[in-house]
This record gives sequence, C-alpha cells and structure tokens, in this order.
Amino acid sequence: MRIIKWAGLFSVLMMQLGCTNVPDKVEPVSGFELPRYLGQWHEVARLDHSFERNLLQVTATYSMREDGGVRVINRGIDAQSGKVKQAEGKAYFVEDETVGRLKVSFFGPFYGGYNIAKLAEDYSMVLVIGPSLDYAWILARSDQPDASQCREFYEAAEQIGITEKSWIRLLDCGLPANFKSPA
Repeated sequence: MRIIKWAGLFSVLMMQLGCTNVPDKVEPVSGFELPRYLGQWHEVARLDHSFERNLLQVTATYSMREDGGVRVINRGIDAQSGKVKQAEGKAYFVEDETVGRLKVSFFGPFYGGYNIAKLAEDYSMVLVIGPSLDYAWILARSDQPDASQCREFYEAAEQIGITEKSWIRLLDCGLPANFKSPA
C-alpha cells in the first residue's frame, strides 16, 4: 500500500514539473522587467481551450502579491449568458526574474507554464505560450492594437509552430476575417 501511495505522489510531482517546462522552439524573453508588465492586458487572440470557451472582451490584470508573486485576474464576458466570468490565480518566476518564464496556478497546487515568447520593446504586446503549443495568447495593452504589430506577433507564433488559422481572435487588428471567432 505504501508503494502505491508514493507512486501516486511521484506521478503528481512529475505532472507538475512537466507542466512548467518550456515547449520546443520557445525561448522565453530575457531582460524582462516585471514592473513594466504589471497592469491590464487585452486578449487579442488565443488558442481554443475549455476554460475560456465563448468568452469575449477578455482581460488579464497582473499585480504584485504580498508574498512576492504575481496576482493574476482573468476576466471576460460569456457570449451566451452575457455574464462576467472571472478567475484569480497566482504566478511565480521559475528561475531568474529577468527571464519571462513563470509558472501560474488557478487550481491549488497545480501550476502551468507561462512563457513569454515575444514582448514588444515598449511592453505594448506580448505572445505567451503555455506549457505546450496547445496553449497560447496574444495580449495587448490597447483594445485596438496596431495591425502591423499584430501581424508581427502572429508571424512570431507561426515560427514557433502555431498556424494563423489556429487562433480565435477577439480583437480585429485590421487583419483578414478568415480567423476563428469565439461567438
């Protein structure tokens, strides 16, 4: 019985470690400055996943926690019910605080990777990749981001292995209408 208990604990530990890894072809940005990153971001586009399905006008707001971590508030409007949905999480650096590689948790002790793969020099737009290429977001400070900047971030994602047609777009960016929409 003790072996089964330890095997289960080991499995959970391995799953947690695996969820914070950096996917192939993703290089977290260096020279990262957390104070410049804090504040509100608008979701430009995301890959489809159940925990954000049908959400519109999605924002992510980052602030400091008393324990030195980052408070994460994700908020959006459910397209079907019109109700606001919100999730609160916490994030911590995995290694060096000047590298855009964090682990984030919305569910107790379970963390997932939050890898900043591309960040505009002025911190106006970011490409975030999760623990695998199945999780990705393009965020902008503005709810009306510049089309050329959007194109640059979609192209960066394509180089990593995320095709343009994979995205669900929430903000127009003046790009062609062949993208998926969440509604």
